[in-house]
Amino acid sequence: MIIFKFGGTSVGTPERMHKVAKLITRDNTEKIVVLSAVSGTTNTLVEIGELLLSRKQHIAQKLVDELKEKYRAFVNELYVTLEGKESGGKIINDFFTQIGTLTAIPDFNEGNNKTLLSYGELISTHLFHHYLLETAIENTLLPALDFMSIDEDGEPEVEKIGEKLSGLIKQSENTLFITQGFICKNPEGKTDNLKRGGSDYTASLIGAAIRAEEVQIWTDIDGMHNNDPRIVDNTSTVSELTFDEAAELAYFGAKILHPSSIVPAQKYSTRVRLKSTIDEQAPGTLIGVTDAAVGIRAIAAKDGITAIKVKSTRMLLAYGFLRKIFEVFEKYKTPIDMVTTSEVAVSLTIDDELHLNEIIEELKTFGMVEVDQNQSIICIVGNMISEKKGVLKKIFDAIPQVPIRMVSYGGSRNNISLLVDTNYKKEALIGLNQGIF
Repeated sequence: MIIFKFGGTSVGTPERMHKVAKLITRDNTEKIVVLSAVSGTTNTLVEIGELLLSRKQHIAQKLVDELKEKYRAFVNELYVTLEGKESGGKIINDFFTQIGTLTAIPDFNEGNNKTLLSYGELISTHLFHHYLLETAIENTLLPALDFMSIDEDGEPEVEKIGEKLSGLIKQSENTLFITQGFICKNPEGKTDNLKRGGSDYTASLIGAAIRAEEVQIWTDIDGMHNNDPRIVDNTSTVSELTFDEAAELAYFGAKILHPSSIVPAQKYSTRVRLKSTIDEQAPGTLIGVTDAAVGIRAIAAKDGITAIKVKSTRMLLAYGFLRKIFEVFEKYKTPIDMVTTSEVAVSLTIDDELHLNEIIEELKTFGMVEVDQNQSIICIVGNMISEKKGVLKKIFDAIPQVPIRMVSYGGSRNNISLLVDTNYKKEALIGLNQGIF
């Protein structure tokens, strides 16, 4: 079994849905296809939900009507036959009737909002399922809400997912299955979702749960690049990555894959391949190799970073000081990315400023606090690079004019991170690309 995942842009137009249909029917391999919502739909549903939570039903209904008209036009181009167009029109009418029922709820709440958000994936998969049937391609629609579940902590129940999904697959004689990304059921049996990166995460969870041969993530990019192609010219695709390397790159800015997607694949040793819908012949990037050569593989950058330094003579020779600092961030549920310490100071970075003011006020009780916003983490990733001789010299020689605010070295064997002002990010990425690759 191979798992195929296609994101919103890959199914964003009728023409692209037609392309996806051709990609998944090139052979008779047994496969599950995970689809996101049509591009733009989830953002619109989020906006509608926010309006409903703010009790602005009239404005929300206007957006619902506009979205329905977009789907009417979508259906008209997606299907060829009159029967197909009628089938697609019925799908749209049925789902928007359900959406209308939701928007009419006077006390619309967060639970209703999660149900509302699920309609993007439900609509795209039903339209695609019926398009395949129109073109005489037999397939089975597997509702994700019948097998995808999370526990009380919001964590996916992988073994339970595998049992339910395997049972559903056995009930069908088809070898092609279509399902939704992102959506799931919570312990109360209500519709929920897998938060950010949900469709990638769904594909990886399904692959892990049924011990699939491979999970393929299809986007409009031909794999993981060795630098940011939006900023740096002449980047190249990285053909192979270990799970650890891919996780570092995904977390620190490589947009092609959400970091959560690596976790279940790595735990259950399910290889992941990144492929391009634009250039389907391109080999892409294979994630999951175990015998990677030592050396720098790729560079990524993460923006929106805030650096915080706490300086205090009370820290000198004191035990428990760092624990108290970290407890402040734990209190406000704010993750820390980088940490460096000296005898009398600790510097760290965060990427969530929601509680920044409260955090600063509490840190002031420990000493003098300095805050630098608009920072970027430059992440240099490769197998065992922290143990490779001369690697730091090579990095610093490549960007002699870039001021470095912090360095994280040795915390991971696969990652060396630099903190720079975002104004220097482009210069740093270009310099590192020339100096390293």
